[in-house]
Amino acid sequence: MSRQSNRATDSKKMNSELFTLTYGALVTQLCKDYENDEEVNKQLDKMGYNIGVRLIEDFLARSSVGRCHDFRETADVIAKIAFKMYLGITPSVTNWSPAGDEFSLILESNPLVDFVELPDNHSNLVYSNLLCGVLRGALEMVQMAVDVRFTQDTLRGDNVTEIRMKFIKRIEENLPAGDE
Repeated sequence: MSRQSNRATDSKKMNSELFTLTYGALVTQLCKDYENDEEVNKQLDKMGYNIGVRLIEDFLARSSVGRCHDFRETADVIAKIAFKMYLGITPSVTNWSPAGDEFSLILESNPLVDFVELPDNHSNLVYSNLLCGVLRGALEMVQMAVDVRFTQDTLRGDNVTEIRMKFIKRIEENLPAGDE
């Protein structure tokens, strides 16, 4: 019995490492294909957005989470369920703005940056920017427009990785004429 659980753990670790290395190869190729870090950052965000648009359906089906009533509840679901489900980590939700429309996700460890060191000539690269796009795309599909950006990154020498999320507006569903 314990042999099977060890295999499951080893398999999970191997999948995580394969994902990390594959993501690293993707970022490396983007750095070769584009002239500057800002363009690579845009491409990572765009790719993440497209993933998020599709991932939200899987998340809602697998997690059985209902509609969130406010941005605080959304933050908790993202941190405690979504990040745990897809990346195996649970970031902390902190630094709420007084208006309650902005918060930070603090990642003590970011699985995307295992085995990574940023070269000096890529000082403006936001290596994990894919995550910002995923969050933005997924939330847009549940009618929430948000701004998502990295404010701290362990790859840049910070103690933690911080993703800052700001609620912009609730997106109204536009039904085609006659579909009411």
